[in-house]
Formats: sequence, structure tokens, C-alpha cells
Amino acid sequence: EVQLVESGGGLVQAGGSLRLACAASGFTFDDHAIGWFRQAPGKERDWFSCVSSSYRNTYYADSVKGRFTIFSDNAKKTVYLQMNNLKPEDTAIYYCAAAGEYYCSGYGLMNGMREYPYWGQGTQVTVSS
Repeated sequence: EVQLVESGGGLVQAGGSLRLACAASGFTFDDHAIGWFRQAPGKERDWFSCVSSSYRNTYYADSVKGRFTIFSDNAKKTVYLQMNNLKPEDTAIYYCAAAGEYYCSGYGLMNGMREYPYWGQGTQVTVSS
């Protein structure tokens, strides 16, 4: 069974840092790009980052560019998300998801939920002011 498990969420002050992890099992990790989405209360679930495990290309939404870094440890089948300079508006449930492709970009950037067949349960990140 395909499983994705997020960890590392919690409460942090504005300007602080957190590192999230997404551990994968049940599928060939190297064959799938891994994306990150987040959903704040009352808002839609939005894509903000992706890493290609096979080709090690990374992509970021403007809202997190320069603050968040995504990287993949293929040996551990784990994708990490380093979040620095956190802001209260970063407060959300954070989800990792596995795409059905090697790449984060096929016929355009895969930034929609439909491009990711497999999802974790999410981890809460709360940034206080």
C-alpha cells in the first residue's frame, strides 16, 4: 500500500524555522516527483513546492521562494522541507503528495491536486506573531 507520512510540524514563533519530512513507502520512490501543498482554515489547498527525486529539480511558489527549501534523500525515501523565516500567514496544514510522473513539470508545472495521486495525512504548522 502506498503511504506518505508527514512529520515535523508544530508551533513556532514568527521568524523561526521548522523542518518537515515526508517518508514514503509502498511504491518506487525514484519514479515519482514529490510535491508539497498547504491548506489554511477556510482556504483552498494550494501547491507551493515540488522536487523531482530522479532529476533533482526543484520548484517553488512565490509565497515561499527564498524561505523554503525542498530536497530529497532517495536512499531514505524521504523528502524534506526546510522552512525558514516563517510568517503567521504560513500557518496551515502541510501535505506531501506523490505525482504520477518523474518530473515536477511535464506539459507545464504540476501544481494541481489532480497531478498527485498519493497523499499524506498532513501535519499542522502554526506560526505565532
